[in-house]
Amino acid sequence: MGISYWVRDRIYHDINQLPYRPYGLVLGTAKYFKNNTLNLFYYNRLSAAEQLIKHHKVDYLLLSGDNRTMQYNEPQRMFKDLLKMGVPSQTMYFDYAGFRTLDSVIRADKIFNAQSLTIITQSFHCERALFIAKHYDLDAICFEADYPQGYTMVRIREFFARVQAVLDILLGKQPYFLGKPEPLPPPILPPYDQ
Repeated sequence: MGISYWVRDRIYHDINQLPYRPYGLVLGTAKYFKNNTLNLFYYNRLSAAEQLIKHHKVDYLLLSGDNRTMQYNEPQRMFKDLLKMGVPSQTMYFDYAGFRTLDSVIRADKIFNAQSLTIITQSFHCERALFIAKHYDLDAICFEADYPQGYTMVRIREFFARVQAVLDILLGKQPYFLGKPEPLPPPILPPYDQ
C-alpha cells in the first residue's frame, strides 16, 4: 500500500541511527492476550521505550492507551512495567484517552504539545501512525520495536486498520476526546550534537 512507501524514510530500527527527539510516544496495547499469555507486542514496545530513554534519544515518554475501566488501564500498566525496567518516573506522562492510533497521535500534538516526537511501536503500526502524523504536519519519526514471530492475523487486521485510517483522514475524523491542553515539559537539550 502507498502508506508504507510514503513514510519509509521515517522508520528506524538501529538506535544508533535514530535522531534525537524530545518526546517518545508509546502506543498502547494489552499486556496479555485473551488466553492470558504475555503479549510480546506490548513487551517489545516497552523494551524499545526503555532503550530510547537510556540512550538519551528521547527526554520524556508519553504513554498513550485505553483506560476504559478500573481493571483495564494501558497507560498505568505501561508505567508500572517501565518503572520495573528502571525508567525514571519523572520521564513518563500519561495519555488516558489514546483509544485509537489517530487519537494518540493527534492528542500528542493538540493536548501535550509534543510536535517533535518518536513514535514507539512495531513497523506495521509505525507506518499507519506516521501516515496520520504526516497528514497533521508533525515532526514525527518512529523507532521500530521488534515484531514477534508469527501472528498472521495481526497483519490482516492491519490492512483494515489502514483503510480506516485513510477514511478517517478523508472525513476529517477527530479524537474521541480532546479536553484542555496539558503541555509536557520543555525539551532537555542533549549534551551532544545529533
